Amino acid sequence: MSPSSTPASPSVLFQNYGRADVCFASGNGVYLTDTNGKTYLDAFAGVAVSTLGHGHPALVQAISKQAATLLHCSNYYTILEQEQLAQTIVNAAFPGRVLFCNSGTEANEAAYKLVRLWGNQQHKGHKSKVIAFANGFHGRTMGALSITSNPKYREPFAPLAPCEFLPYGDRAALDAAFAQNSDIAGVFIEPIQGEGGVLMPPSGYLTYLRELCTKHEALLIMDEIQTGFGRTGRMFCHQHDQVIPDIMTMAKGLGGGVPIGAILANEQVAALFKPGMHGTTFGGNPLACSAGMAVMSELLKPGFISNVATQGERLMSALINLFGAGRVRGRGLLVGVQLDSDPGSLVTACRENGLIVGPAGNNTLRIAPPLIIRSAEIDTLVERLAKALPKGLSGNR
Repeated sequence: MSPSSTPASPSVLFQNYGRADVCFASGNGVYLTDTNGKTYLDAFAGVAVSTLGHGHPALVQAISKQAATLLHCSNYYTILEQEQLAQTIVNAAFPGRVLFCNSGTEANEAAYKLVRLWGNQQHKGHKSKVIAFANGFHGRTMGALSITSNPKYREPFAPLAPCEFLPYGDRAALDAAFAQNSDIAGVFIEPIQGEGGVLMPPSGYLTYLRELCTKHEALLIMDEIQTGFGRTGRMFCHQHDQVIPDIMTMAKGLGGGVPIGAILANEQVAALFKPGMHGTTFGGNPLACSAGMAVMSELLKPGFISNVATQGERLMSALINLFGAGRVRGRGLLVGVQLDSDPGSLVTACRENGLIVGPAGNNTLRIAPPLIIRSAEIDTLVERLAKALPKGLSGNR
């Protein structure tokens, strides 16, 4: 099918997505163009994936060059591009070892297996309990789904692996959980809950959780799948709190649109995986890692991530002016606007006004544009959002 042609009708695809009746044909920078020639400002970035926007020259060149050189071999052999990207991630995060996979849910699956190994091997089977949080989202495969709290996602596939869910941000609940359970092997947490509604933890909460996990010999797993790679104005969101997890899971923005996931674990935890205990056919292949290196090279340029913080402040300020401070939350270029009802109708109205945004939780508009967005484009984003608002919705109408 050529980019200008229309999709087949009726579709023979599974009907597991509530797709909008729009088909994008091309992209340039922060803009997308559909098959009818209409252009949209992309303020969703494919769910926080298109870090460098669309058609970024460095990413295009890296993918093209690698595709012409070596597309794939396998993890039975050394992959130089994988070694290079792993070292770059470690340098930007914390000391440890990297395991590559293909997606965020696969990263959390690997982390879940490491938690089980930690309990079985380091604690002779006496630690097996897994803790996660209400409104958290960690993926759709069975292990990742087990630590995802939303009944809508969980119940059709029950029974799942056991997991105890705590209220996000509640210190007393953390204290009680650790006091009542000596068998906690690991705690999975998003430093900002993206899918759950762009929910922020209270100040000091992540530091307190780190202290508890250390005290009780439980692994702390930070899910940075949506918040990593510059999205919040730091390379990784946990760096705002100067907290170092035992395991960090990553995906989305790392490949800039090429599927890639990864985990970074400290040396002690990484050593639990022995040859043959975990693997993947495609994870960390030369193409994906070349894309990841292109993204990382841009992120590490002087001023790039600090500009994300600057543009995030501009976006937050404009949204607060539009909706009021009580409705706007987030960090960097991951921002949520709390509404009084399901955001679906506003997402549709924005799209009709040439703006792509997305939902989060039950009542939140999620805004996560490419990290290359400039001030003038932030202003355009807010202008188009304001035009899409029904009368009486914004704080200043």
